[in-house]
Parts: sequence; structure tokens; C-alpha cells
Amino acid sequence: MASKKRILCIIGTRPEAIKMAPVILNLQESPWAETIIIATGQHRELLEQSLATFGVKPHSNLHVMTEGQSLCSLTARIFERLESYLNELRPDMLLAQGDTTSVMVAAVSCFYQNIPFGHVEAGLRTSDIHLPFPEEFNRRVAGMLGTLHFAPTTKAKANLLRDGIADAKAFVTGNTGIDALYWMSQRAPPLPFSLSSKSRLVLVTAHRRENMGEPMREMFQAIIDLSLSYQDLEFIYPVHPNPNVRSLAETMLGKQPRVHLCQPLDYPELVSVLTRCDIVLTDSGGLQEEGPALAKPVLVMRNETERPEAVDLGLARLVGSNRAQIITEVSRLLDDPEAYRSMALGVSPYGDGRAAERICRHIKEYFGV
Repeated sequence: MASKKRILCIIGTRPEAIKMAPVILNLQESPWAETIIIATGQHRELLEQSLATFGVKPHSNLHVMTEGQSLCSLTARIFERLESYLNELRPDMLLAQGDTTSVMVAAVSCFYQNIPFGHVEAGLRTSDIHLPFPEEFNRRVAGMLGTLHFAPTTKAKANLLRDGIADAKAFVTGNTGIDALYWMSQRAPPLPFSLSSKSRLVLVTAHRRENMGEPMREMFQAIIDLSLSYQDLEFIYPVHPNPNVRSLAETMLGKQPRVHLCQPLDYPELVSVLTRCDIVLTDSGGLQEEGPALAKPVLVMRNETERPEAVDLGLARLVGSNRAQIITEVSRLLDDPEAYRSMALGVSPYGDGRAAERICRHIKEYFGV
């Protein structure tokens, strides 16, 4: 066999680690591939902890984060530190997943150095380049510069084709997050906290930049009102490490009955909570994919989503950040069994758990090995 193809995988955050792990594991089992993993360190402990869950360890960490860092400073540090690795390693392809600053910088760096770039979870779009910020900008840049585009759904591929990407470069693979979810759901540990068997549980995540300030206050007030109205209802909120989010959460929710604030859960614990919960109330992306796969109604605290498939199927609902709207939609699910059943079908519009296998096959075909 000819020399192996060197595939460099760039990972910046915990969600990237979770969604790239199935691809990395598949590549590591492929005799034609040499896999090198570089962490930029956008999420430090969370990233390496998540990779370790899958038995994956990065070869190097760029350690780009500093306290109080601006997006401009972060972007510059990733550019500077990644350049030396690309010059030294000269990979045959660089792979990155999603829409973080690490992904955008990886795509531009590959363009500058004429290195093929493969984009995992390609083609997600909203109508506004500022929503979500800066993720929508990041993924549009990655879309412009990608060599191979691995779209999770047919709608995501249609977005790519509408952007002018050649059909031969865009592939519907499913979402690797579903690969990881199905793998972990067979191995998840017990719940990391005690909960009455009679309690109904809402899993909350809230951290988007566009929800900072008054929108987040509205969201938190809705949680307070719901906890007071339903005595059997409990909330678990793994609070994002962003100090602005944490400060407001602790101030508004820290002393509320049946509202449990905790540190970010590791991935096995998160899957355990997701499996046990009754409703997902979120402004994040991954839970919009994972919730429907485990038959959990998802209420999305945003006005627009780049993951419309679950909304179109009635498995997720956009509720924005308005206090009254959030209360209305959560109450509907709690009070109306038929409304709940209609959103808890256990259907995954984002994949069948074999996305990583398809991605690696398309990369192999690209190299003709």
C-alpha cells in the first residue's frame, strides 16, 4: 500500500470533541489513514474530558485561551499557533466540525496553504449572518472554502448547493452527534443527582451570546414561574462557564426551589440526564438533534434555528426568549398528554448513527486509496 494519508483533525470545544470522536475512531481503524488530533483549547478541561470518554487523546494543544479574551484576540492566536503545525505536519487533509472560531480559522488557514479542508456538519444556515453570533459567520466561511462538505441532512446539502457548492463535493452523511449519542446511551452512568421518581424533569441549557442580558432574564424568570406553578417539576441547569451567564443564573435561580444549578456535565452524565428528562429547554444546537432521537420534546429558546428539520416534523418548537411564550409552551407539554406524545416520537431527522462511517468512506474515495 502507498503511504498513509495524513488527516489532521482540529478540535476547539467540547461539542466538537463529541461530534468528531466517531470520525476519529473510524479513521484510526482505517489502514489508509494516519490521524493526528490538534486541540486549540477553546474549551480546555471540557474538551479533553470529552475526548477521553471515547478513548481519544489529542497529540497537541494550542492553549489559545486567555482570561477576558476578545474574539479578535482568540482568532489571531489560533491563526498564529495553527500555522506552525500546518507547516510542520503538511497534512493531506484537515478536518474540522461545526461552526466555532477554531473551525473558521482552520478553513482559512487551509485556503492560505492550499491544504484540502473537510467540513463535518456542513450546510447549516440561518437567514441572518449575526444569528447565532459568531457561529453563522464561521460556518459560512467554512462553506466557502471547503474541499469536501459533509452535510447532516438533505436540507443542509440544499443550502450548500444554493451557495454554489458543486454537487460532487457535498454529501449527506447524517450527523455524527447521533453516532456519539447512540454509542453513549448504551454506556451512560446513573443520574449525577437524586430525583424523586414522581418528579418531572426539564433539562435547561442557556448560553448564546444573542440571549445575554434581558432575553436571558426573561428565560430565567419563566423557569422561576414554572417551578412555582408545578410542584412536581424540577429543572437541572448545567451552567455554562461564561462568567456573565453564571453570575445571572446564580443571582436569579440559585435559591429557587427545585431548580438545580450545577457545573457543566461531562458527556456521559449529560446523556443520562437527557435520557431521564421529560422536556428539553435550550438555546444550544446539539440538544436540538439529540432530544428528538431520544423521544424528548425540545423547546428552542431562539427565534430562528439552523436545524429546522425537527421543527418541521413537530419534534421541536421555537419559543424565543419571551417569558410568557416559554411558560405557555412548557405548560402545554405538562398539561396536555396528546401534545406531549406528538413531540415525543423518538424519530431522528439527523441520522442513523452511521455518519462517521460515511464520512470516512467519502474521504477514502477522494484520495482514491
